This record gives sequence, structure tokens and C-alpha cells, in this order.
Amino acid sequence: MAPSGASAVARAEHFVWLTARVLEQRRFAYHFLGGSPDPVEAALAAYLGDDGGYGHALDPDLRGPVSQPLHTAHALRVLDEIGRCRDRRVERVCRYLTAVSTADGALPALHPSLRGYPAAPWAPVTDSPPSDLLATGPVVGLLHRNDVWHAWLFRATDFCWAAIDALGRGAPARPHEVTAAVAFLDGAPDRRRAQAAAERLGRTVREQRLAVLDPTRANGHPQPEHRAPGEYHYPYDFARTPGSVARSWFTDTELERSLDFLAASQQADGGWPIRPHGLGHGGHPRRAWAPSTALECRPMATIEALLILRAYGRAI
Repeated sequence: MAPSGASAVARAEHFVWLTARVLEQRRFAYHFLGGSPDPVEAALAAYLGDDGGYGHALDPDLRGPVSQPLHTAHALRVLDEIGRCRDRRVERVCRYLTAVSTADGALPALHPSLRGYPAAPWAPVTDSPPSDLLATGPVVGLLHRNDVWHAWLFRATDFCWAAIDALGRGAPARPHEVTAAVAFLDGAPDRRRAQAAAERLGRTVREQRLAVLDPTRANGHPQPEHRAPGEYHYPYDFARTPGSVARSWFTDTELERSLDFLAASQQADGGWPIRPHGLGHGGHPRRAWAPSTALECRPMATIEALLILRAYGRAI
């Protein structure tokens, strides 16, 4: 174990070498040890399917070899991290996205091909899954941010705008939907429209108390319907970088308190815990449901926590 007085990164490094998959080891080395992007891409390629999508439990909550939208969304985030989310790599991915899209041109959370393989108990497989903002929003926003243009994006973008416009109108908004909306809005090319939508969503987040603004009082925060015990969201969950459209939703004090809480959440073994709000995994709740998923998710959460802290200039 790393010495108790070591930096957060040094303690996390020990944890990653001890527990992480090769992909997370390579990602950690790239982000924090000056590693090359080539090994990251090579490790990611092990999850690539013949159909252009990604599978093989890249998202640990969905097991089996088949490609899935959530696996592919995670792969795109990794490619984005290393500056390789363009060219033929992404053209191939967009062909897969087109093939698995719903009738209205957006992505389902789960494609029926997952049937018969192990998956988290909160991930039911249906024959005709609906379009899902949680799956579609982050992918569309990321592709726009990388100046990718593909025919698939037109209808998928329209779906995202309509879904975001409906958030919080009538039924209460769900925090996971809001984080997916932010991921879309941060990359949407129509910046004026994105800013207007973000301002409305920010008011919704505060009015519906979707964010815990004082982590020391989280236990007294109202627990919305359909959320697991302890499934709280904090300002950094919505505004993961200072440049996010969600940054203006919170005061400096509120944001700093949440970052203090995030930094203090590093555990004795150097890793961050799996918390129900699902740090860095497309907005879907993370709960340990099998031994392998608990082991695989923690290094992912650890890298995400360190990236958020570094984005805000925290000493790590």
C-alpha cells in the first residue's frame, strides 16, 4: 500500500496497479504518468466487435461479448480523452449507432442482443426498447464537440433537443437525465440554444433539489422516488469541468464543498468507492451486484474522481 502521506495520485496509482483492468491501467498512465495514447487505444481495441460497436463488458454492468450502446458510448469517451475521436474510427462507430437506433433515430439504453447474457438487475432487456436520453445525449454531444458529421447525428440531435425540452415539465426530472442533458449541451453546436436550455435546467435542479449542496447534511436531503438509498448527486456530478454549462448552477461555495467531499472520499486503499450515483458511467446508477463488477468499477470511479479534481485545479 502507498505510504499514508503520499499524494492522492500516488495512492490511486497503487490501487490501480493492484486492481484495475488493463484499459484502466493504461488510462491512468496516460492521464497521470505521462503515458502515450497508443497503449490506451490498443487496450480499448480488445472490446471492439465486428459490427463496429463495443462489447465484452466494457461497461461492467453489462456482461457478454455483444456490442451495446452503453459500451460504445464509454469507448467514445475513452477515444475523446486521448484525442482520437475522429476519422475512420468514428465513422465505423457511427455505422453501428445507425444500425442499433430506434425508429426515431436515437439510441436505446439496451439493445435486445444482450438477452441471455448476465447484466445488472436494474438493466431489463426488452424486444422493442425506447429511445433513451441517457444513452443518446452523451454520445451526440461528444461527437459534436469533436466536429464529427454523420447522417446519424441529425435525427439523434433532434431527439436530444426534444427530450431536454421535456425534462422537468410535468414529472420531476431525474438527476441521471440531467447529467446526460448536460453532456449533450456541452457539445451542442447551437450554443445560444444550449445556454438557454441549460439555464432552465439549472433552475429545475435547484427547485427540485436534485443536487446535495451541503454534503455534510446529505442524510437529511429528500430522497426522490425511484432512487436507491444514498443515491445522491452533488454539484461536481453535473458540472464536471469549469467550462460546463452546469457550472453556473452552483455558487463557488457550493461547488468547493462538493469538491472537498469528493477529495475526502478516497479510501484507505487509494481508490474511490462505488457510489449509487454512478460517477462517470453515462448516468446509470452504480451498485455492486457481482464480485467482478465491484472490482472493475472502482478503478473507473477513481480515474473519474481524479480528473474532476484536476479540472478544478485541486492538488492531487
